[in-house]
Formats: sequence, structure tokens, C-alpha cells
Amino acid sequence: MYTCCRYYGLDGLTGHEGDSAFTVEVNHFTFGPGCLREAGSHARALGMKHVGLFTDKTVRDLPYVATVKRSLEAAGCTVEIYWDCAVEPTGHSFMAAAKFAQEGHFDGFVSVGGGSVMDTAKAANLYATYPDELLAYVNAPIGLGKAVPGPLKPHIACPTTCGTGAEVTGIAICNLVEQQCKTGILSRHMLPSRALVDPDVTHTLPAAVIAANGFDALSHALESYTARPHSAKAKMYEGDDGAKRPMNQGANLWSDMGARESLRIIGQNLVKAVTDPSDQQAKGAIMYSALIAGMTFSNAGCHLPHGMSYAVSGLVRGFLPPPGYPQNAPLVPHGMSVVLNAPSVYRFTGEAAPQRHLEAAQFLGANTAGADAKDAGEIVASKLIEMMRAVNFPNGLSAVGYTEADADSLAERAFPQQRVIKNAPRDVTKSSLAELFKGAMKYW
Repeated sequence: MYTCCRYYGLDGLTGHEGDSAFTVEVNHFTFGPGCLREAGSHARALGMKHVGLFTDKTVRDLPYVATVKRSLEAAGCTVEIYWDCAVEPTGHSFMAAAKFAQEGHFDGFVSVGGGSVMDTAKAANLYATYPDELLAYVNAPIGLGKAVPGPLKPHIACPTTCGTGAEVTGIAICNLVEQQCKTGILSRHMLPSRALVDPDVTHTLPAAVIAANGFDALSHALESYTARPHSAKAKMYEGDDGAKRPMNQGANLWSDMGARESLRIIGQNLVKAVTDPSDQQAKGAIMYSALIAGMTFSNAGCHLPHGMSYAVSGLVRGFLPPPGYPQNAPLVPHGMSVVLNAPSVYRFTGEAAPQRHLEAAQFLGANTAGADAKDAGEIVASKLIEMMRAVNFPNGLSAVGYTEADADSLAERAFPQQRVIKNAPRDVTKSSLAELFKGAMKYW
């Protein structure tokens, strides 16, 4: 008889048996300058002949789509391009892309773009392969949480930003406009077959995009490292049916390894990558850290900053994003909507896992010498605020159009994000979520 492995005992949870094992799922990826030219070789290896290539109206005019298309055609593939992927996709844009995928009768897909493009390709692949209503596969309780029935068609993901990690996750996020919130679909079947991660794409990224993306990657790693451990989370399957173990299973030995390295790289390079346009090495380092952090949170899961971000993005009213993002409608970029909540969150969660928080702060470069456990959350928060100020990030939620009067509405929309919220090391209620939103309004 096995005894539950208590690798990460948390105060108040030591009596919870949890899941004694964890599973690691990663896809095949290639990292390095110029690797987008290998797209045709990988498509051929996956048996692709008729390819649906997904991108957006901004990326289609950059050289990356042409490079990938040329490589695919040289390998004997026919290619049809879909360039209507939405930045911050909605349920409607997901289904429009799925219609293109279904009518195209493709035997494989390639996505070239940021997380929105890659997520759109995942969703299009899913709904074209197993047609259903949008909410069928969307996470419960917002959607029905129906399991993806089986394997999808091959998908090669080629990121052109440096933060989402979507190229190595089985997650697709969209904005449900009617419900004024963001949510997602999660399945190991949506994990791209292969990823081509070329750090040269960062050369053309505006500083504001690097900042938001870098903070998204930082948050993936930090939330994974401070998440409730797999050994302290209730099993989501019966008996020994570990094949049903969820991907977002909680912090584990493998995800810790990736989180530590990603936080270290980001701590050393993010501010330089944003403030010095000539520092290509720093930009490439953020691209690599985003890849690692993507695999990390795909296997451990994020928690409160991401859960809260979906409400921030969904309720946005008058805030126009910085240059580098579409200016035709209000939008809080994803990485921004996440990290603006983060200092408030870590002041709250620090007491649940103080050692974890202190270690994470140290990886980011904070001085933790002589720190007490009671200081852990504040030290993480202070380091994040220092980095936010260094890259001229907005000063909390009030800088993107919210006031304390919005806290209850934000909490109402964030609370259903139970997939991520339950991964936090401390439990929350709607009331405590509202207090966290109030605490995120202004930091300096």
C-alpha cells in the first residue's frame, strides 16, 4: 500500500491524501534561429499534404508566414491560408475558424502567430474533427466540460511572440462576449504535434508586446511553482485510472524544474529585453523562457492571477492597449491582465507556502537574506512591482479603467474559473476574490 508522497506539505492541507503520482505530457519541439524553415520537413514527417495555415492580419505581412508557406510548398504540400484569427479570440471567431477548417478538408494544420493564432488553430482542429456546440468542450461550470473524444489532426505551432507558451499546451482560451468573461478548453488531444520556436521572431516585436508576453511567461512559471501540489489535491479519477489524470494536476517535481529555470531567465532578461531594443540576446532568452514556462504550467496549472485575468479582460470597457496591439477596440493584453493582479495575489497566498514564495522571489533576483516566512508574499509582490515599474507598466487595475466599485463584478466573473482557482495554495470565496481585486487597483 502506497503512502501519499508529501513533497510539498502545505499548512492546513497535511491531512489531505491527494494524488501520489504525477504525469508529464510534452510535445516534440525545435528551438533555434531559422527553424521556421524546417516546417515542410516536419509536415512531411507527419503525413501532411493539404495544409490549413492559420495566422492573423498583422503577422501575415511579416516574413514568417512566407517562410513557412515556402517550406511547406517545397515539401509538396498545398496550402490554404486563414488570416482572420482574432487577437484575443472569441467564441464566435473560434467557430468561424472551425468552419474554414471543416470546409477545407485538410489533413493537417500549421499556425504562425501569437497565442491567439495557435489557440484558434487548436479550436478549429477540434470543432472540425468532432463538430459540436461551442460550449460543449468549454471548461465547466461555464461550459459543459465534455471530453475531447479522441486524437485530432496533426498541428505544427510556430509562435511569433514570446510569452503564451501555447505551442506546448493543450489549452485554447477565448472570450465569451455574452458572458463578459474569458475561459478555455483543455485537452491533451489539443497539444500541438510539434512546435517550431524561432527566437529571431522577437527582433520585430514592439517593446510593449515583449513586456506583456514576458510577464505572461513569468506568471506561468510563478503560478506553477506556488500552485497547490499534486499530492495535496483531490484525485480527479477513480482508483488506478491514471490515464484520466488532468493535465493541470498541481505543482510537481518536473514542473518545479521548469519553473525555476524560467523564473531565473526572466528575472535576468525581461527588463533588458523591453528597455534595450538592441539586446537580441535578452529577447531570445525570453522566447526560450516562455517555451519552458508553457510546458511547466501545462503540466502543473496556473492559479489566481490567471483566473482573475479572465474577468479583467472580459469586462474591459475603455482601455486602449499600447502600440503593437490593435487600436480599434478596448483591450487589456493577456499578460497585462494577469500580472496586474499578481502582487495582490501573492500577498494573500504567501502564508500558505512561504518557502515556495521566497524561493520564487530569489529566482527572480530578489534579495531574500534574513527574510521571515511572514514576509514571503510581500517580497514576491515587491519584486513584481519593481519589474513592472522598470518597464513602465500600468499601475494596477485602476490604470486600465477599473475602480473598487467594480470589484464585486470582477469577482462574480472570476469565481467560475474553478479549473485554475482551485489550483491556488489558499482557498478563495467570491468575497475574498473581491478583496484581491481591490488590492490590485494601485501599487505605487
